[in-house]
Amino acid sequence: MTTEANTQTTVNEESSLLRFFIPSLIGIALFLIPLPYNDTITIGVGILAESLQTSLADVIPAFMTAVIILSAAGAVYTKAISPAFVEKSAPLKGLFDISVFWTTVRIIGAVFAVMVLTGAGPEVITASFTGGTVLFDLVPVLMAWFLFAALLMPFLLSFGLMDFIGTMLRGVMQPVFKLPGRSAIDASASWMGAGPVGVLITTQQFEQGYYTKRESSVIATNFSIASIAFSLVIIGFVDLGAYFVPFYATVSLAVFVAAVILPRIPPLSRKKDEYHAPVGKQIEEAPPQNGSAFAHGIQVASQKAASAGSFGGVFKKGLVNVADMWVGLIPIVMALGTTALILAEFTPIFTWLSMPLVPVLQAMQIPEAQAAAPAMIVGFADMFLPAVLASGIESELTRFIIAGVSITQLIYMSEIGVLILRSKIPLNFLELLVIFIQRTVVTLPIITIAAHLLF
Repeated sequence: MTTEANTQTTVNEESSLLRFFIPSLIGIALFLIPLPYNDTITIGVGILAESLQTSLADVIPAFMTAVIILSAAGAVYTKAISPAFVEKSAPLKGLFDISVFWTTVRIIGAVFAVMVLTGAGPEVITASFTGGTVLFDLVPVLMAWFLFAALLMPFLLSFGLMDFIGTMLRGVMQPVFKLPGRSAIDASASWMGAGPVGVLITTQQFEQGYYTKRESSVIATNFSIASIAFSLVIIGFVDLGAYFVPFYATVSLAVFVAAVILPRIPPLSRKKDEYHAPVGKQIEEAPPQNGSAFAHGIQVASQKAASAGSFGGVFKKGLVNVADMWVGLIPIVMALGTTALILAEFTPIFTWLSMPLVPVLQAMQIPEAQAAAPAMIVGFADMFLPAVLASGIESELTRFIIAGVSITQLIYMSEIGVLILRSKIPLNFLELLVIFIQRTVVTLPIITIAAHLLF
């Protein structure tokens, strides 16, 4: 009997190892390995997303407009009727039983989407550089990325890879960034793929009890790094493509310095090290005192894989995540993203707000400081807007600085900001604004010094 029990134990251990090893390899291949595609660098999920966007480019705006209308109508119906089928279904309740504020935002998003799609309405909403940018450029990207990221993210999160990486890298991430080792995955997925992927990972890890309130706030605002592909687009748009290598090296240095400094000052330093109340703490990265980190990492990863449930169940959770992203988030992006672009394009608000920056930029010997100042803060509305403003500036040095700062600011309301506000991560609008300003203050001098050395 003892021999049979030992044999069964060995079989179970090997099975758990395979459940960890195979899905984790798939997750690494999909999210963490850089791949050349269409003259740029992306990840496997990015190739799937871009392929879908290309093949369905003509129908995605209309399809997502229908989803946005459904989102608003479902929220209004649930608010008015409280139907039993919604109350009895946790996924439907999560999608449609929302506050009056977010219901109103969804309605505004639906109105904007219909106006833009049909071309009927004020130009401030339907213009190609306001609502048109959101519905025809941003929404298709988010739709495709959210589809594949939400469906395939369990290969990263559910089968032990995060637990293994967390155990191995705790010794680096904890002293340098005051974070669990697994946060390295968030940064890598953003760096190779897209910033929203990192926020999605962080949100799920927080809500499942693997990050505290402080850790999730720090990771979402410091590790959702703009991808290599997007950085190539930005540096190309400002006509400085030949400087991409020093540009991205400078951006990486600035992001690193900001990630070291910001978690140590308010508002991030004041966030509590408390886990999401409904689930509590679900993590223990530190290896036994007398054991190796590698062996312990394999052990906890195998245990996680064994408890992951069936692949069918994991896939169903992925579908729920896709619905949550499409129905719950994209209408908000449509509403707030369009509003932010309207403020940027049709009002002087960013010019007024940037006036105190002009003497600062002049003191840094940045040419065309008057024109550059608004570009330093307009990125809070959308990450691409600074590059648009920079394209009309003659000085290469100034264009380099604006492009670099826009990449390192990270917090922009048309996408990342909305993702964070809608999640359970404890950050509000004012705190995001403060962190945006802090990132600008920290990274601007670094990028300016590099620019003066280059030009």
